[in-house]
Amino acid sequence: MNDFVFSPAEQPRVSVVGGGFFPVRRIICIGKNYAAHIAEMGGDAKKEQPVFFCKPADAVTEQAKVPYPPGTNDLHFEGELVVAIGGVAKSLDTNAAANDVIFGYAAGCDLTRRDLQSAAKSTRGPWDIAKAFDHSAPIAPIVRRSDLPQGRLEAASLKTTINGECRQDASLGDMIWSVPEIIMTLSTLLELHPGDLIFTGTPEGVGAIVAGDDVVVQIGELPLLAFKIGS
Repeated sequence: MNDFVFSPAEQPRVSVVGGGFFPVRRIICIGKNYAAHIAEMGGDAKKEQPVFFCKPADAVTEQAKVPYPPGTNDLHFEGELVVAIGGVAKSLDTNAAANDVIFGYAAGCDLTRRDLQSAAKSTRGPWDIAKAFDHSAPIAPIVRRSDLPQGRLEAASLKTTINGECRQDASLGDMIWSVPEIIMTLSTLLELHPGDLIFTGTPEGVGAIVAGDDVVVQIGELPLLAFKIGS
């Protein structure tokens, strides 16, 4: 017998290369993880540490057309490497242990209502409403870690193009905190579980997008993330 007072929503999920779906439990994002991006946002990487924030699991989307969100006149793109967690992580303290809980990787985009974020920053308020909105986490299919040549991704670059113009081009090696360091730090703050997605931060070059724009995020040999901004 079903004791729910109404039918639960469909499980958020992401396609996996080779077949199957990755069930999304939650989305954790890291901000201020590239020094050049901190600088372009007016900060100082020597004084500001990376920060964590969350999006709801159902913010993830594989739609080819992503609607322009309400409540903003300044929607920004942020191309990012996404890490899919496939194991339990608690108080990890080695790179090897952190790598062992990784299921796979994908290209993603952290869509941001920049005007709302700027307003929140001015009052030292939370970023939630600027980051955690419907369809705010576009993502490409996930590639299993076991299907990627060892060390190949770490040396890859992240490129974001808008209408064919390259706007972001940086090495993943430019991250302030590497993927294992992100996982280790998070595992001391909460317990990671299979189904968690981690957006690992964006490099410099972010900017506004409008209805009709085509966004493409390319990271090494991972599948392209490509979508159009709707009205």
